[in-house]
Amino acid sequence: MKALLLSGGSGTRLRPITHTSAKQLVPVANKPVLFYGLEAIADAGITQVGIIVGDTAEEIREAVGDGSAFGVDVTYIRQAAPLGLAHAVLIAREFLGEDDFVMYLGDNFVVGGITGLVDTFRTERPEAQILLTKVPDPTAFGVAELDTAGRVIGLEEKPRHPKSELALVGVYLFSPAIHEAVRAIQPSWRGELEITHAIQWLIDAGRDVRSTTISGYWKDTGNVTDMLEVNRSVLETLERRIDGTVDAASEIIGRVRVETGAKVIGSRIVGPAVVGAHTVITDSYVGPFTSISDDCRIEDSEIEYSIVLRGSSLSGVRRVEASLIGRNVEVTPASRKPAAHRLVLGDHSKVQISS
Repeated sequence: MKALLLSGGSGTRLRPITHTSAKQLVPVANKPVLFYGLEAIADAGITQVGIIVGDTAEEIREAVGDGSAFGVDVTYIRQAAPLGLAHAVLIAREFLGEDDFVMYLGDNFVVGGITGLVDTFRTERPEAQILLTKVPDPTAFGVAELDTAGRVIGLEEKPRHPKSELALVGVYLFSPAIHEAVRAIQPSWRGELEITHAIQWLIDAGRDVRSTTISGYWKDTGNVTDMLEVNRSVLETLERRIDGTVDAASEIIGRVRVETGAKVIGSRIVGPAVVGAHTVITDSYVGPFTSISDDCRIEDSEIEYSIVLRGSSLSGVRRVEASLIGRNVEVTPASRKPAAHRLVLGDHSKVQISS
């Protein structure tokens, strides 16, 4: 069995962060989201992985390399434009050959991995297996319709009037039968080859398409709110470890990880939280569910339930929460007189200011 890991796409919902970084490499608990997918694939015993890449191909290659760090062998497959999930299967035909495969969306996060799902598929071998979960707004997803016996009878992509509240999770398992399906369908109104259309083709052809409704944790990390929620979920499993230095005037409470070379001086950190390598925290408070990456500086500030990327600094900031702060960002207080806010913001930024 092989894996097809999708890592193209422009990440418009995470702008401006994704103007300069692949959305799949935005870190959760100081580890890129994409890496969690690679680890789940490797844990399921799959070693041959094809990664679909687009405009951020070089950045993905630099981060993942040949896959040996994850125990897999990676083949990169270039997609000229984001033309749909079924198009990704189409262009990966040579790599996939006649093998069964799992298709995993690189910006998705599934707690508990996919090992059980892969094992069941290998044993029962339907033509396709999809994962479903109940969501409050099905119009933003592919949606499945089941009959009274729980069989999949219909799929729709982002329907205006959903027939159920069951959304497709970004993990699919296929036999080689899917190749006939992706060749048979036409682009949707969005100009994309939709994987839901290909699976519907299999259903209409009488093929064995099965579903599993998961009650565990799943998130599409395509926006800031979901990134912070996934970060919270991962930090819940964090084990306390202090590899850096913490002075006697500091207080570390709960599950906190302080990486090698990091320094905590006269500060209070309440876990779960992680402090990256060579980061310095001075006279500050770091609250629960916060991930601070490498080479950051937090001085005389408070931050909680947030993600801070590499090389950024907060100095003299009274309170920051529920925030995603990009690379090499400087956050400082505004001058009190005259009382004014001075901002330099990228396209599609979102700012909330307390007056």
